[in-house]
Amino acid sequence: MEREATYRGTVYPWQCDHVGHMNIMWYVGKFDEANWNLFARLGLTPSYLRSSGRGMAAVQQNIAYKRELLAGDIVEIHSHLLEVRDKSIRFRHDMRNAETGEIAATCEITGVHMDRQLRKSAPFDDAVREAAARHLAEPAEA
Repeated sequence: MEREATYRGTVYPWQCDHVGHMNIMWYVGKFDEANWNLFARLGLTPSYLRSSGRGMAAVQQNIAYKRELLAGDIVEIHSHLLEVRDKSIRFRHDMRNAETGEIAATCEITGVHMDRQLRKSAPFDDAVREAAARHLAEPAEA
């Protein structure tokens, strides 16, 4: 997968809980924003999804919290495509404190390509499958 970040942002005070750490709902939100940047690199752009009647649905998501993030911390997420199947992909996000380089959390997601009208899974177009094949993580990264 490309080394360019799929998300960059900061932790705002209003994103922190009563003990001063970024609340888990914001980890999920930042991972979600990274999803859409990753999808766009694969050709699953907003215009493609709108015009084709397709969508993406997360069917499994596993998050591991490693280090707390505090108000003012700069956050960067890098995403790695792990597996491509006919109708689904599996990928991992690594969220880091951009100042220290420490991993704050990881998130592994399985997403399914959907026909929004039929509400059923649908095969990826060839162009998406080809783009995904070019972005698969090297085995050592997985």
